[in-house]
Amino acid sequence: MTDPNRAPLPQPAPPSPVPVTATTLPPATRHPWTPLLLGLIALSLIPALLLAFGRVQYEQSQKTAALVMDYPALVTQARRFGLEPQALLDRYRALGVNGVALYEDTIASLIQRGEVYLKNGSDLAMDFPGQGVKTNAVYMQTAPGVQPGDITDRYTIPTRTVQIGGQTWTEWPTDPTFLPAGPDKEKIEAFKTQGLTLVYRPYQDDAVPATRVGADWPDVPFIAFTGDEVIGSRTPELLAQVDRAMGQRLPAIIEGNIQSGLDTLVEKHGGVRLFALSPAYQNKLDPLDVASKYNLAARERGMRLLYLRPYPTINETEAMLGRTQQLLARSGITLETPQVGTFTPSPLLRGLSVVGPLAALLLLGLSLPLSRLGLLAAAGVALVAFSLNALHPFSGAALVAAVTFPALGLVLRRSRVTDWFVATGLSLVGVLFVSALGASRESTLGLEPFRGVGLTLLLPLMLVALSFLPRQDIRKTATDIYAAPIRLGDVAVMALGLILLSLVFERRGNTTGGPVSDFEASLRRDVQDSVIRPRFKEIATHPLALLGLSGTLPGYFSGLLILAGVVGQSSILNTFSHFHTPLLISAARVFIGLGLGLLLGGVAIGLLRYGMRLWTTSGSPRAARGQA
Repeated sequence: MTDPNRAPLPQPAPPSPVPVTATTLPPATRHPWTPLLLGLIALSLIPALLLAFGRVQYEQSQKTAALVMDYPALVTQARRFGLEPQALLDRYRALGVNGVALYEDTIASLIQRGEVYLKNGSDLAMDFPGQGVKTNAVYMQTAPGVQPGDITDRYTIPTRTVQIGGQTWTEWPTDPTFLPAGPDKEKIEAFKTQGLTLVYRPYQDDAVPATRVGADWPDVPFIAFTGDEVIGSRTPELLAQVDRAMGQRLPAIIEGNIQSGLDTLVEKHGGVRLFALSPAYQNKLDPLDVASKYNLAARERGMRLLYLRPYPTINETEAMLGRTQQLLARSGITLETPQVGTFTPSPLLRGLSVVGPLAALLLLGLSLPLSRLGLLAAAGVALVAFSLNALHPFSGAALVAAVTFPALGLVLRRSRVTDWFVATGLSLVGVLFVSALGASRESTLGLEPFRGVGLTLLLPLMLVALSFLPRQDIRKTATDIYAAPIRLGDVAVMALGLILLSLVFERRGNTTGGPVSDFEASLRRDVQDSVIRPRFKEIATHPLALLGLSGTLPGYFSGLLILAGVVGQSSILNTFSHFHTPLLISAARVFIGLGLGLLLGGVAIGLLRYGMRLWTTSGSPRAARGQA
């Protein structure tokens, strides 16, 4: 029973509402020059837009590819299964193969066709003792209709004609088996009659005089050199001869193997991008995975020659080809002999576009709380960007844009969730400058990769972090930071942030980075076969930026989340720095990532606010009843 004279117990105070409208970060600063610099950026955007439109037109005209089968590998497979090579080729042509790659013949090829016969000197001496046979030499006879001079005159190796056992032999001081012997003209003409796209692969040997190099190359559209260098890359005179021999043929630019000397040929003749998988690597993959990679190469990396090798079995090869043909058709890629154009952006428009990134960098420096430190940081960014690109104005300005625009929006405004749209809009503006200044004939062909990819992830983080500094003497700020007490939770948060940052940095780019799990690889394949796959780090970091801008979390957590969101903005620019990827493909990838990130961010904000309300109110009524 309750005592009526007893004073009522004090009731617990209601929990404080969770802040939901703003962050607790230092407010952004606005410099008087901001409108002027934004105006310069807007004016410079006009030539950048014109360049982007021209690039899209060029890329839309290049949506053709050839499925080129390695012919020697096909011959090996056909013989293994007791088939005629042409019969097997016909089966593969029904599945989309519309080209073949032929290597230059060697003396060994002529032996296989019965045009040449070789015998070691030791064997010949046993058959004809006492007739002056040199046991360390090699002797050659030619079939009827083939003149020895047609072969020996190709090389600088001294030979002589001898009579042994009543027969005429050509004596070689060394084994000529692997000397290049020119094209198989009969086979090439047969393939031309079938309408196949032909890729010729010549060999290099010092025994071939420079004047003969390329003199007998067949009339085919594409030349794919073997090894790590083009013929003559070590000798200027020989490379000049190869340059003349190319004629109207295009050199193939093999992804992952940019051969020495290739840039010299591309400068005059242009080039065609070629994608291939090594047999050892291909055989470890499922045929569907291989098909997905070839589709991705044609759709998203500008590969025009898809260089195929058969699997060990015909069934696997047919499964891979059938799926590749299906995916290419879905991607709008036409299988025919590629008619390769050259992307030549206007130097005038590119020069006018340089103004935008420089104005943005100056605006960012002036907008930092400590203007002197901001200008010093801006000057450092410009110095690093142009130094990395050997003072090339366009490439250097492209890197400036890729570093500046991801940070600019979150430096100018970061007080509410809607400021994410401002930051994203400025990042997309930066995309146009990166494309206008970085896209050239060489970069779209993959010969000049974007320099400073790592900086596009690190420098924007540093620039936004500088905007968090209080507007006071930097020495006092350093002292306050040094004297601040560190809790175990702070250490854990910092360690987690460093781990995540290192993971993002390690996984940057297309071909570098950490290992990918089987689940992620399977998921990537399924997504990229259906739609253009967004970058996973954008899907993860855009929601974090929205959470940070919402101000839901207390203390410094909002600032950390905003810094994580900078990675998402940087990834937007990073996506467009792969200039061999069509502009519209990169745009689709980015906008899909933005849409998913926005959706997940909205859900995350709602769930976090609900969870924090439960945390602060849970147990309050029960505690009040217990006190009563």
